[in-house]
Amino acid sequence: MTRALPRFAAPLALGLVLAGLSLPEVAGPLVRALGLQAGAPVPAGRLAWLARHHLVLALGGFLLAGGAGLALGILATRAAGASLRTSLDTLAAAAQAAPPVVVVALALPVLGFGAPPILLALAAYGLMPMMRGTAGALATVPEEVRAAATAMGLTPAQTLLRVELPLAAGPILEALRVVLVLAVATAAVGALAGAQTLGTPIVVGLQTQNTLALVQGAAAAASLAFLADAAWLMAASALGRRLSP
Repeated sequence: MTRALPRFAAPLALGLVLAGLSLPEVAGPLVRALGLQAGAPVPAGRLAWLARHHLVLALGGFLLAGGAGLALGILATRAAGASLRTSLDTLAAAAQAAPPVVVVALALPVLGFGAPPILLALAAYGLMPMMRGTAGALATVPEEVRAAATAMGLTPAQTLLRVELPLAAGPILEALRVVLVLAVATAAVGALAGAQTLGTPIVVGLQTQNTLALVQGAAAAASLAFLADAAWLMAASALGRRLSP
């Protein structure tokens, strides 16, 4: 019987292939073979440096979106926040509807160049999937389970932390995974605000008609998103094995 591949196998393989494609020794011959204009390549060391900065920026946006979305999702399922559910949904939808490039452009006059505008854009872009994922997951907890927790003497806060969140952990973690991949994939637009990301070679390539730099930056940015997804799935798989009886 053929053993099924783990969930992280596909994103890991794609990430590694794209990482190889981003190297100048691979991208250069490919671009020239396609008859495209190849300018100066981006050295591998420079790509690695940009990838580190890109990842730090993406993780900052992930934490902001994840934290805010989790808090708003919990609020939307509490009795005190039930009347705010429609307003919160509208807020999250509006934040998701605004493209990150637009958010960065609008934030530049207020926040200036660098990390702040792109952090705001990443937080706004990831807010809706996190909030709705959290609210939907908590809504699946049976009411009788909450009633049993109350009958045992647990306070509402204790019921949330000890009963509801553990039961809803699976879908909430999936929502966090989506937010992480969105943040890593979208952080490339930070180059438009002067942040050093893997979008920098893309912008430079477009400005100078250097197709090689553009291909390298695009491949590296996509690779980082796939590798982040694979890392999350590997960590979740390892945690699941440890917690399984």
